[in-house]
Amino acid sequence: MNVNYEFRFQDGRAVEFKVTGQPSQRSGPWPAWTRLEHCQCSNCPLKAADSPHCPAATEILPVVEAFQADDAYQKVEVKVTDDRRSYLKQTALEEALRSLLGLKMATSGCPVLAELKPMAVHHLPFANTDEFIMRSVSHYLLQQYFAKRNHESPDWDLKGLVDRNQRLQLVNQALWQRIHSVCKGDSNLKALLNFFSMASSVSFSLESQLRKLEGKMAGDQG
Repeated sequence: MNVNYEFRFQDGRAVEFKVTGQPSQRSGPWPAWTRLEHCQCSNCPLKAADSPHCPAATEILPVVEAFQADDAYQKVEVKVTDDRRSYLKQTALEEALRSLLGLKMATSGCPVLAELKPMAVHHLPFANTDEFIMRSVSHYLLQQYFAKRNHESPDWDLKGLVDRNQRLQLVNQALWQRIHSVCKGDSNLKALLNFFSMASSVSFSLESQLRKLEGKMAGDQG
């Protein structure tokens, strides 16, 4: 994996991040809020003795530090480049951060967020809720097809997908609590809340979201 995010602000400031899927390195000490036991997720399977710092927190740390004083709704130009193509968009900072933070969390090494890694491999920057639902369901159904091919019991009713997103919500809530105390601006916080909202759309209203997509697909065919 090799995804590059380049932010350009209206005042000329430029910030760049590269996501490779490898754990972030840091020469200095880690902040206290990255310690595993600080606002640890209620469903976290890790132990502080084996993993003293939260993998997701250490991965998003450079982003949180870079934008901790920024306003969520300021306009930025964001260029995202991977090994296949480039994307360019003028958007609010929080939308771009939601996209970047989601990718970094999915590839962070967190055993709960790792369930999103198959989607991260085919990362779609700036995905809206419809696209998130479509991609989540498509990836999950493909996994069920492979399960059936391997003589396992597939979950065509998507119950496991709903359960997965409920687990992801617990992680996202805990991460929001982690960074709340260190952010003077609201960009990181609103980005995580936006990501949380997308996960919630799978957990609490998947059927209605699917009906909406069904209607759109039927309209496209007509």
